[in-house]
Amino acid sequence: MNIKQQINQLRDELREHNYNYYVLDGSTISDYDFDIKLKELQKLENAHPEFQDPNSPTLRVGGEVTKNFDTVQHVYRMYSLDNSYSKEDLEDWEKRIEKQIDGIVEFTCELKYDGASMSLTYEHGSLIRAVTRGDGFQGDDVTTNVKTIKSVPLKLKGDYPNLFEIRGEIVLPFDGFNKMNEERLEAGEEPYRNPRNTASGSLKLQDSSEVAKRPLECLLYSIKGERLGINTQIENLEKARDWGFKVPEAAIVAKSIDEVLEFVNYWDVYRHDLPYETDGVVIKVNNLQQQEELGYTAKAPRWAMAYKFKAEQVSTVLNEITYQVGRTGAITPVANLEPVELAGTTVKRASLHNADQIAKLDIREGDTVYVEKGGEIIPKIVGVGQTKRSSDSVPTLYRTTCPECETPLVRQEGDAKHYCPNIDGCAPQIIGRIQHFISRKAMDIEGLGGETVALLVTNGLITNYVDLYALTVEQLLPLERMAQKSAENLVAGVASSREIPFERVLFGLGIRYVGETVAKKLAKHYKRIDAISMASEEELITVDEIGGRIAQSVVAFFSSEENKVTVNRLKEYGVQLEISAEKLANQTNTLEGKTFVVSGVFAKVSRTELKKLIEDNGGKVSGSISAKTGFVVAGDNMGPSKRTKAEGLGIPIISEDDFLEMIS
Repeated sequence: MNIKQQINQLRDELREHNYNYYVLDGSTISDYDFDIKLKELQKLENAHPEFQDPNSPTLRVGGEVTKNFDTVQHVYRMYSLDNSYSKEDLEDWEKRIEKQIDGIVEFTCELKYDGASMSLTYEHGSLIRAVTRGDGFQGDDVTTNVKTIKSVPLKLKGDYPNLFEIRGEIVLPFDGFNKMNEERLEAGEEPYRNPRNTASGSLKLQDSSEVAKRPLECLLYSIKGERLGINTQIENLEKARDWGFKVPEAAIVAKSIDEVLEFVNYWDVYRHDLPYETDGVVIKVNNLQQQEELGYTAKAPRWAMAYKFKAEQVSTVLNEITYQVGRTGAITPVANLEPVELAGTTVKRASLHNADQIAKLDIREGDTVYVEKGGEIIPKIVGVGQTKRSSDSVPTLYRTTCPECETPLVRQEGDAKHYCPNIDGCAPQIIGRIQHFISRKAMDIEGLGGETVALLVTNGLITNYVDLYALTVEQLLPLERMAQKSAENLVAGVASSREIPFERVLFGLGIRYVGETVAKKLAKHYKRIDAISMASEEELITVDEIGGRIAQSVVAFFSSEENKVTVNRLKEYGVQLEISAEKLANQTNTLEGKTFVVSGVFAKVSRTELKKLIEDNGGKVSGSISAKTGFVVAGDNMGPSKRTKAEGLGIPIISEDDFLEMIS
C-alpha cells in the first residue's frame, strides 16, 4: 500500500468512527485508539502536503484564525416561520392551504430546536461552505468554524446529489453547556446565560481551535437544490440521514391537524427529557410539489407553521416607564423592570407598544407586572397585579413632548403611535436614518456600525447619510477608538457601497412604509429614481402591492426639498439610482398586464425559474386562479380542481413550451 492509499484509508476509517460516535451515538473504537489513528494521519499529512484535503478529519481540531467573516448571498433565501399558539390558529392555516391545494394534504411534524440557523453547501460530496442565516438574504461565511463540529460530515456517504444546500440548527446540548459553565465558574469567570446564545456566539469566534473545544452539534432538517428527485419532506429527512447527517428521529407524518396536535401535546410534556433546547414544533406540508404550489409571503413560507409551546411567564416590578425615539420619529414606551430570569435570559426591559396598550392594561410605575416571552424576541407585559398595587399609585400620563428634543408629540387619526415631528433636529431620528441606510439589507457598509454612526453625528462630521460619501481618513482619525486601518476600512466600505443595486438603495433611503419588498416592486416598475419621484399617488397605486398609505408616503418624501437635495447628492457621488443596464437587458415588457398561475411539475425549467421568467418579462405571478388570471401554465400533475376552475372561468391553460414560445 503506497502513502496516498494509507492516508485515504486512515481518513475513511476516522470518518466512519466519527459518524458512528457523533451522529449515531454509538462508539466503535476507544478514544485512545481513535487518537492514535488521528496522530498517525496527521504525521503522514505533514510529511506529504501534496495529498492535502480541505475536509480531512485532522482539521476537526481547528487552528485557523478568521479576523473578518465574509458576507455571502444565499442561493435559496432562508425564510422565517409564521407562529401559531392554538388549535384554532392551525385550523385556520389548514383552511388557507385547502383553498389553494388539490387533493389530500399531509403534514410532517418536527421539533423546533432553539439554536443558530445554518446553511451548508456540498459539492461532489464535500462540504464547501457554511453560512449563517443572517437576514435571510445573506449571512456570514463561518466554514472554518463549522468544520470543527464533529456531527457535520465533511464527506458524504451514499447517493448524494452533485450540488445541494442543507439547512439545520447549530445547538449546544445541555450537558455540554453545563460542563462549560462549571469550568468557567472554577476559573472565576461569568457563566454563559443560555445554550442558544452560546452556540450562536461560538460560530463567530476568530480562533477555530476554540470552537473545536465546544461540544456543538448540528441537527439538519431541509435540503435545497434543483431536481434532487425528492418528493416529500419526510423523504428529505431520510435522505439526509442516509448521506451521513445528524437528523433528529422525532418526526412524523400526520394526516390531520388532530394528529399534529397529538404530537405537539406529547412533546410539550416530554421535551424536558430532550438533550437540547426546544421551543415548539414545526409543521410542514409534506408534499414538496404542494409546497411549491403554496409558495411564500414576503417573510415566510405558506406551507410551514411553527407551533410555539406555551410561553414562560414571570412576575416582577415595573420601576420606570421611559420613551424611545425611532428613525421615523415613532415613540415607543419602554418598561424598565426589576431584573428577572425568563426563558434562560435576564430580562430588564419590555416594550409597552403605545399609549393605548398602557391605558388598556392600566400599567403604572411601581406595579407588579406579568412578563412573557413568546414568539417575539422582546418580552412583553401581559398583565398587571392589581391587588398588589400600592394605595398611592397614580395612573400613567403618556408623555406629550419628545424625550430627546422636547418637541410636542403628534398623533394622527387612526395611528396607534405618537411621533416627534422634528425630523431634521432630533438626534435619534438622524442617527436612526443613517443606521438604517448602512444596514445589511440596505447599503451594507463594511467597517461602519451603529456606534460609529452615533460618534460621527455627535462630532458633527455628518448630519445625514449622504454625508458619509464626503468623509476622509483625516477627518476620522481624531475620533475615539479610530485607528488608521479602521478609518481606511470605513472610507473604503463607503466607496464600495456605490455598487449596491438600486432596489437596496431605495430601501435604504428610509421612506416610511417602503420596506425591502415594496422597494423591489417600485424599482422594478419604475426602473429609476427620477420616475418614482415624479409619480403621482394615483400612478403609484397601480403598481402591484402599493396601497394608498405607501403612495402618500412616497409622494411626501419626494415633495420635500431637503430629500430632493439628498437624492441629487447621492447621484453626484455615483450611488446606483437606477436599475443597471445588465439587469435591464434581461427584462422585457412582453408580459406586461398579464397575470399567471403556475401549477404542476416542469421539465425544462424549475417552477422557481419559470416564475422569475414571468416577472423578468413584466408579468405577475399569482398563487390562485381568479377572474383576473390571464393564463395558467400547466406542468405534469396539475391539480384537477385548478384545471376545472380555469376551464370554468375560460382561462387559457398553456404548456411549458407554449410559455417559453410566448417570451422567446
